[in-house]
Amino acid sequence: MADSHTPPDRQNHSDLVYGLNDHPRPLIAFFAALQHLLAIIVPIITPGLLICLALGVSRQDTGMILSMSLVISGIATFLQCKKIGPLGAGLLIVQGTSFNFIGPIIAIGSAMTASGVPVNQVMAAIFGVVIAGSFIEMGVSRVLPWVKKLITPLVTGIVVLLIGLTLIKEGLISMGGGYQAMESKTFANADNLIMSCSVLAIIILLNRVSIVWIKSSAILIALITGYILAGFMGYLDFSGPSDAPLIQIPMPMHFGLSFDWGLFIPIAFIYLVTSLEAIGDITATSRISGQPVDGPQWMQRIRGGVLVNGANSLLAGIFNTFPSSVFAQNNGVIQLTGVASRYVGIWIALMLIILGLFPAVAAVIQAVPQAVLGGAVMVMFGAVAASGINILSGVHLDRRALLIIAVSLALGLGVAQVPQILEHMPELIRNIFSSGVATGGIAALILNIILPISQK
Repeated sequence: MADSHTPPDRQNHSDLVYGLNDHPRPLIAFFAALQHLLAIIVPIITPGLLICLALGVSRQDTGMILSMSLVISGIATFLQCKKIGPLGAGLLIVQGTSFNFIGPIIAIGSAMTASGVPVNQVMAAIFGVVIAGSFIEMGVSRVLPWVKKLITPLVTGIVVLLIGLTLIKEGLISMGGGYQAMESKTFANADNLIMSCSVLAIIILLNRVSIVWIKSSAILIALITGYILAGFMGYLDFSGPSDAPLIQIPMPMHFGLSFDWGLFIPIAFIYLVTSLEAIGDITATSRISGQPVDGPQWMQRIRGGVLVNGANSLLAGIFNTFPSSVFAQNNGVIQLTGVASRYVGIWIALMLIILGLFPAVAAVIQAVPQAVLGGAVMVMFGAVAASGINILSGVHLDRRALLIIAVSLALGLGVAQVPQILEHMPELIRNIFSSGVATGGIAALILNIILPISQK
């Protein structure tokens, strides 16, 4: 029973124990928030960690970036749940660092470092582009009907599928021990494969367990187990935690700011796709919370949610971390627990901010070998690809749609596998299309516009 007033939300959705505007007791709210936290803390930190490892960012700067990922996610979650003016959906929505941007950032950032650009200048360009692109998403929140006509579920599904498929390469590199293992000639040795495959197997097994909190926390439990295994095998590096400051003071524009058109165009395109993904996630949260999924109230929630997606990515770029987006996995936690109270989201936000201000949390995660992380990211990246397939399953796959899918996937995956195809192109074109996601996504968008729709 809710504590403060009669829960009208439950009248609309009998499965809910606490409706949208119910106020659970503090202890109940704390444990409900902890359940969400266990499901999201690894996905929030993972994108930043993978990007920093791939680009060779220093351990100290990596720790700062990961800490800010938690803080920025906490601020976004607070805005989504509390709803302040036009900002926020007013639902139990958790927002965290987006996986969608990993591939293009690593691909183009790696090309910049390979050409001799210092890593700090690369990071300055990345965060400059993150800031510039955030205004696109904020603008999208004001013109959603027009954007939805331009970027249809067919285009969105192809892009999300490409994001997942192109990320799998990064997942396999992590399973083998990462780029450092390649340099040290220990890539995919027996120890790395034992650690990564153990984590992967534990995640699969735990997802078959019927106990709710175990299933929703499978990735975290598997990583903790892998952490312990790595300790027994002598692979934990605690130099990071020992060097970490006690408190992480947010430092805006630590790397400075610059801009790169070759990076901006694919990132801008992914901002558009992320906006449309957010619409689906917010609609799902509204439905399981017993709220309308059409009409003016629903549209107001969508606009507010997408606006926070963009505004918080602006904040992320200023404070040296990567774009954030609405997380879908928390809808599963709401369904499993029956707790849809947005006030629980405020507890989640406070937990994230507090953890982010103590850099030892990020440093402890940095200590884990990349092979351990690899076992988990393979599942997460595969889930992204599966999400794209799920979107495409709702599309009528006629000859036109199949042609668009075939050409877009062929071009996107082809460029990702054979980037040398672009080596004689002008630098700007080469940078834009070096990301398979950008190549396939732009192809899908253009073909969707120019190919006539069958009237049959």
